Amino acid sequence: MLQGVGVGLSVLRHGLVYSSVALRRRMLVSLEISNKDPSYEWFLTWMAARSAAVAEAGAKAKPWSLSFWTRSHNVSVQTVHEQRKNGSSNVSFKLVAGPGTHFLRYRNAWMQVKRERETRSQQLMSGIPWETVTLTTLSRDRDKLRGLLAEARDMALQAQEGKLVINTAWGAEWRPFGQPRRKRPLKSVVLAEGVAERIEEDVRAFLQRRRWYEDRGIPYRRGYLLHGPPGSGKSSFIQALAGELSYDLCLLNLSERGLADDKLIHLLSNAPEHSFVLIEDVDAAFNKRVQTSADGYQSSVTFSGFLNALDGVASGEERIIFMTTNHPERLDPALIRPGRVDLSVLLDDATPEQARRLFLQFYRGSEGVIQDELARMGAQVEEIVRNAMARKQRTSMAALQGLFIRSGVNDAVTGIQSLLSSES
Repeated sequence: MLQGVGVGLSVLRHGLVYSSVALRRRMLVSLEISNKDPSYEWFLTWMAARSAAVAEAGAKAKPWSLSFWTRSHNVSVQTVHEQRKNGSSNVSFKLVAGPGTHFLRYRNAWMQVKRERETRSQQLMSGIPWETVTLTTLSRDRDKLRGLLAEARDMALQAQEGKLVINTAWGAEWRPFGQPRRKRPLKSVVLAEGVAERIEEDVRAFLQRRRWYEDRGIPYRRGYLLHGPPGSGKSSFIQALAGELSYDLCLLNLSERGLADDKLIHLLSNAPEHSFVLIEDVDAAFNKRVQTSADGYQSSVTFSGFLNALDGVASGEERIIFMTTNHPERLDPALIRPGRVDLSVLLDDATPEQARRLFLQFYRGSEGVIQDELARMGAQVEEIVRNAMARKQRTSMAALQGLFIRSGVNDAVTGIQSLLSSES
């Protein structure tokens, strides 16, 4: 008799387990998001923002009285470092749901949020541990998962709207660096007459000719080389042009520790859509065909690997690459041939006309200065720079900008004379 009871209990236990699994399958639905998907960060940021808003609204509010409610006992910190143009920086901290189980209520639907991290296995190219977030709710509320993800996506895009996102290489993946930055007006970068227009027109023409490239079997990619002395505005112009075209920037450092040929090809083939890839000081990267970082670490990126990443069989398409250098004479001819560098443009030291335009841009609207007087002073600035150039005296646009930032309009003219004398 006892044996029969035991068998009955065993059957009952297995029946309960089977019924529980079947009930869960019929009544519950789960959505898994891996950290390879962009919506992973969107969701964590959205959840953190919603939780902060609820806490600010009032911690005493009942969960069922709120349109959104969350309960998390495990949190992780994300440190956000923002570098400002004036050299200062700002560090902020964002608390997001950490590994573990959390619960939230969204549009009258209860959901379980489980964040898991697999420390024993890592993503092949980046070396980052695998992570997933799994949302579980009733089957009847499955459509609310789409609404939740759409809301998280819109929040992320709204934070970036009208701003420039700068990405850096993290292993073999691109990740945003710091907070999205305010776009810099293209006209704020003063180049020699016609230079900015030439580059912008070429980029716009390329963006409009995708079908033309496809019909002729030409890889749809374009490379630019901006060369000239330091402080001539190469990087600033690329950043401003990206903002003007609503593109983002991907900064690629060929001396990055751990970067190899295979990872480089992967990065260039998987750059985010609507972005420029910027490689600064490319001459330093392959000086004597040896690439060594500041701490003495020798990168495993080879010169031939870099060339293959630019236009080899495995290289990607739909890509715009900007390279900058202060010493174009040091570049290997194989690097700057057509197909790898399609347009090479010199951004030189300040011309007289550039100096006048920059002066007017800085001091236009200054209190106590009438327009005619400002125009006369601008012409005087232009003449000073022209005479200095005749004496083989040059100065950079960055030096002029630094002078104008710290000088009043009445001191700018004499300041330029002193600047040119000190740099002669």
